[in-house]
Amino acid sequence: MRRLLPLPILALVLLAAGCGDDGGGSTSTATTNGEPVVTDAADAGCRTVEAPAPKQVDESRPTERLDPDATYVVTLATSCGDIEIELDQGRQPKTAASFASLVGNRVFDGLTFHRVVPGFVIQGGDPAGNGSGGPGYEVRERPPRDAQYTRGVVAMAKTELDPAGTSGSQFFIVTGEDAGLPADYAIVGKVVGGEDTVDRIAAVPTGATDEPQSPVVIESATLSER
Repeated sequence: MRRLLPLPILALVLLAAGCGDDGGGSTSTATTNGEPVVTDAADAGCRTVEAPAPKQVDESRPTERLDPDATYVVTLATSCGDIEIELDQGRQPKTAASFASLVGNRVFDGLTFHRVVPGFVIQGGDPAGNGSGGPGYEVRERPPRDAQYTRGVVAMAKTELDPAGTSGSQFFIVTGEDAGLPADYAIVGKVVGGEDTVDRIAAVPTGATDEPQSPVVIESATLSER
């Protein structure tokens, strides 16, 4: 099984360990300032929803580009709230066009955030739901050399064997101040609204494989021009 990650597996293990992961998941074990322990998605402020079935997707690579002078915003309506992502079609036109096409073709609707690593990233957009799927095509667009993966940056996940800038449909949102990643991951854009939703998803308890113990579902994704 090919599992897409925004870091090679070994490096991820080391980083997760540095973030306080003991290998048994990220479920809270104590109260903080008297606040209740987070034990499921509802405690994190999310709605309880059913896990969606894996989705069969076979899309064609988009050929049209977005207007470089326009402002495009993707809104992800999730079971934890809405997230607004402003696309960076100026610096990453192929990547942004692909992401917009997937939104327009409803590929993200009914998918999940299948991976949550506290202080690092939340990752979603996999039709298979387990980190191994994609849209049926790949885009390759090397990110700028000065690319930085700081809090709120949205980028595309790939395996450690894929060339820099390879992307399909899986994406991640950086939740730490700086993920410390090399400039290998194509950048979609940045979060411009719904930071509280990102924080709620980041607080959902996970198991040993970083999968949320309660599903976090992308119920719909829409594209608007502003």
